[in-house]
Amino acid sequence: MNPDNLPDRLYTAASVREMDRVAIEDFGIPAITLMRRAGVACVDILTAQWPKAKHVWIMCGSGNNAGDGFIIAGKLAERHYQVTVRMLGDMGKASPAAQLAYHYCLQSGIVPELFDPLEIIAADVMVDALLGTGLAGDVRPAYQQAINLINTADLPILAVDIPSGLCADTGNRLGGAIEADVTVTFIGFKRGLLTMDGPDCAGEIFFDPLGLGDEVLQQVVVDTGKLRLNRLLTGLPARRRNSHKNAYGHVLIVGGDRGMGGAVLMSAEAALRAGAGLVTVATHPAHPLALLTRCPEVMARGIEASSELDALVARATVIVLGPGLGQSEWSKMVFRHLIAHPGLMVLDADGLNLLAKQPVYKDNWVLTPHPGEAGRLLGEAEIETDRFETVRRIQGQYGGVVVLKGVGSLVADASNIDLCPYGNPGMATAGMGDVLSGVIAALLAQGLSTGDATRLAVAVHAVAGDRVAEDGQRGLLATDTIPWIRRLLNPASAPKP
Repeated sequence: MNPDNLPDRLYTAASVREMDRVAIEDFGIPAITLMRRAGVACVDILTAQWPKAKHVWIMCGSGNNAGDGFIIAGKLAERHYQVTVRMLGDMGKASPAAQLAYHYCLQSGIVPELFDPLEIIAADVMVDALLGTGLAGDVRPAYQQAINLINTADLPILAVDIPSGLCADTGNRLGGAIEADVTVTFIGFKRGLLTMDGPDCAGEIFFDPLGLGDEVLQQVVVDTGKLRLNRLLTGLPARRRNSHKNAYGHVLIVGGDRGMGGAVLMSAEAALRAGAGLVTVATHPAHPLALLTRCPEVMARGIEASSELDALVARATVIVLGPGLGQSEWSKMVFRHLIAHPGLMVLDADGLNLLAKQPVYKDNWVLTPHPGEAGRLLGEAEIETDRFETVRRIQGQYGGVVVLKGVGSLVADASNIDLCPYGNPGMATAGMGDVLSGVIAALLAQGLSTGDATRLAVAVHAVAGDRVAEDGQRGLLATDTIPWIRRLLNPASAPKP
């Protein structure tokens, strides 16, 4: 699945329901028409994905998601498939459109029966049309039982609109959720499909707007978008032939307490490869020799007293504070001296943990917490029930631009949130954050705004990880991404992502 083939606007369940209402009430499109379009889209994708399938088993609830399932059943019957439909819930409480779909299923010769958990599921493909985006709390026991049986049936699964049990807004499992091979989603792309458990539950995602144009979609304002690397790269200016190193900024990376010098080195190498003109590392006195041996292009300085930082800060375009910083007395000395600096800054790792103990608000910095650091910044143990709300709260409390790392990393400024659809589990390894902070700083040093630099850095870092992972996810190292970061930031000479 190429994330760039998916829509850029991401919606909550409430906003999609509003678009559905607008289409029906304001534009006069009957609900059953939208249901038929959804059913046909699912049938077309099912038959293309599993061309040898002959028997399809469809699990329906009693909501509009079930209506889609009944349409799918009828359309498959018209194509001479063997179809089994099982139901949970009371069709007497279903919407008029879902009841019309149910009668269409009957007219097609398919008689839905109540689901029996003791029945042996035998088919070529399963269709999950149990629960849609309206699920508000944890899945009820009867539905949970059905979900468990579907997941253990050892059959390929197509989920209708969203895997049952997955929260469309947050990507969390609401007790338990279908783990589909394919999800076909409609009208507006649900943001929960791309974060938390969404990617594991959704499988390959297809989107169909059901024929609704921008005149409907634009009736709902969204503040969440999806990063697209090729578009972000257009904001990176070409270099003039009449150039010199000072034209591309000076990055100062501060961190690397005793035994943690590798963190600042990875950040420094990434900053150089991402185009910074000069990179200086201010670190514990134990590390400069090793840093210079590994990367002679870096200027390294051992810091014993905080006053030694002043001359380095005066020359810096942007400061990265945190990689390998630690929380020793040396670390706290460095942090206290730099936290009041008024210039551009990227805060990562223990820079964030120390910030949590000494909160400061700034408009011109970038914070890059992982979930644990995010929890400390907010003083809460559990922050991943809603990653979108978490990143919004951190930005509101600390200012600047915030990156909440993880599957579907989020980038938030004062007005918008963007989700990164790239990246893979191989990137769950030490040093990835250090590399990212170096790339952000390099792009800031080259003149990009905090928002533009952060969005481009997050996207290019994740796509670089995907390119490395083509050789396998296990054993992927943070430094493996750095050559790809350089290639991707020079798109004329790099393969298109």
